[in-house]
Amino acid sequence: MAGISGILGNLMQLPCGDKAWRFAFLAGLVGTPLLAGVIGLPVIVEVQAGWGEVLVAGFLVGIGTRYAGGCTSGHGVCGLSRGALRSLVATMTFMAAGFATTYILRHGLGG
Repeated sequence: MAGISGILGNLMQLPCGDKAWRFAFLAGLVGTPLLAGVIGLPVIVEVQAGWGEVLVAGFLVGIGTRYAGGCTSGHGVCGLSRGALRSLVATMTFMAAGFATTYILRHGLGG
């Protein structure tokens, strides 16, 4: 697990002594697909949402990741394999929210 929310969160804190590698990591994460597009590599994934929706969604995922103390795969894979109770609770919460959202979107909102 990359720990991207921690990398970005610590980059934004002022008294952080190791900002160079954090900035380089995030620049590569964002810059590599942009460079691939510039040199003409084919787009493998096509996103149906607009840029505004993508940015808001990414921001909300980042907030949720910070509040939950890790991402869904971090808790679900690493945390559960370590036997961490907080990862079990987090994973169950993620799954319940996903099930509820899917049910509401498919059955409750006329989908």
